[in-house]
Amino acid sequence: MGLQWMVLTCVVAVETAIVVLLTLPWPRQLKSSIVALVSMIIQPAVSILPFAGFHLLDIHWKNEHRQMCSAEVCTPEELFHYEKSVFKAQRNVILCVLSCLLYWCICCVCKYQQEVRGLEEAEKRLKNQ
Repeated sequence: MGLQWMVLTCVVAVETAIVVLLTLPWPRQLKSSIVALVSMIIQPAVSILPFAGFHLLDIHWKNEHRQMCSAEVCTPEELFHYEKSVFKAQRNVILCVLSCLLYWCICCVCKYQQEVRGLEEAEKRLKNQ
């Protein structure tokens, strides 16, 4: 299971880098090349959404069926392990939500950039007429 969380962490890092690349002020030609490349990658990358959704469901199920541990019942070591598992689950939820949110941001930024490029081309055509 640790490998899956490592993959999700890497996906979040790559998505963050893509968002930064898309939002930096580049020259028009370079910007359109970056947007075109990312637009081609968006469709296959949609598989991250069900991957993250499945893991969210898994975390929820494990949280519902986790044995509670309080200071009166558990030893300090058991309490430490319980709290550690809760913190790991919270971190994993943040990773899942962040991966979906960043994917949505990439889609929106690409769509916005393509609309801007289309409007610029239409403005050019109108000026030439």
